[in-house]
Amino acid sequence: MKDVLKRFPVRRGMVLSISVLAVLAALTLTAAMVRADSSAPKTVGSKPVLTVRMIQPKSMEWAQTMTANGNILPWQESSIGTEMGGLRLTQLNAAIGDQVKKGQVLARYNDATIQAEVAQAKAALAETEAALGEAQQNANRVRQLGNTGAMSEQQKTEAFTKEMMAKARVQSAKAQLASAQVRLAQTRIVAPDDGVISARSASLGAVSQPGQELFRLVRQGRLEWQAEVTAAESAKIQPGQSVSLGLPTGKTVVGTVRNIAPTVDLKTRNVLVFVDLKPDGDPLVAAKPGMFAKGQIALGKSKALALPGSAILLRDGFANVFVLQTDNKVKQVRVKLGRQANGMMEVEGLAPTTAVVASGAGFLADGDVVRVVK
Repeated sequence: MKDVLKRFPVRRGMVLSISVLAVLAALTLTAAMVRADSSAPKTVGSKPVLTVRMIQPKSMEWAQTMTANGNILPWQESSIGTEMGGLRLTQLNAAIGDQVKKGQVLARYNDATIQAEVAQAKAALAETEAALGEAQQNANRVRQLGNTGAMSEQQKTEAFTKEMMAKARVQSAKAQLASAQVRLAQTRIVAPDDGVISARSASLGAVSQPGQELFRLVRQGRLEWQAEVTAAESAKIQPGQSVSLGLPTGKTVVGTVRNIAPTVDLKTRNVLVFVDLKPDGDPLVAAKPGMFAKGQIALGKSKALALPGSAILLRDGFANVFVLQTDNKVKQVRVKLGRQANGMMEVEGLAPTTAVVASGAGFLADGDVVRVVK
């Protein structure tokens, strides 16, 4: 009041009226109230910042999978070679990539010499069979005479011995003929099983060497994926589990676990899992031996809590949700994400009855007040 009066100095002989003093008093009171209001702490309003809908985590059955890497290799690869030496290759009937059937002729060698050996063996067999017939007739006459005394014991023994020797010569001739026929069959290189030719080292006109490899065959066109897993992971894998394999070409091939290696590799400390692949269409088209691929091994199903993706807020590299508390306030809670499927995400760190903001989490902050609608 004194400050206000100083602004209006009273001159000598001048008297302030009562009304002026009243106005000055009102102004002073108003200024004091303004100063008091400005110095008082402000209170946060309780107006909702967002209208939200609440949901609870949903219990779902999730497929448990294990990720592994490995190589695609033939199930079995046969080495097709020749057992003969010194013969010239005169015919080639198969190339790399050809699908062949069991018994199909892949190559032929010059068999003129072997054909001559077969003919010679047949002639020798005919000769020994004729000698056997004569010996058997003589032996039969000796048997008819019996003990009449017309022949001595020495003559009888000689007749029976010739018969036995003739039979032995026949057996020997048959064996020689069979051997020549086997050699003749070896001049034809045939496929030992159905499959796909994966390699060919044979060249037309080359002279063979015993044991020389001519072709390599992927038996039945079957491929396998040899996945590497840790020893702890191998305990979760069982034969018969399904596998989904992503190929470098972008295609997907399914398979089935056939076997798990009984030992651990000393170098990698990993266990090999053998998976039979079932490519669609022609074999060795989608998947090829030597490919490196990543796959998912299905381990079974388990229950877990899940939320829609709209309820998850990714902030600073972490997953968060907003849960409802008293007075319609929300609290930011960090969760751990797991598997994802059909727009749902597996979450860990929430109770099944927790009320979670369904959408709009990006517009909220910790402690905000919301309006909840059903």
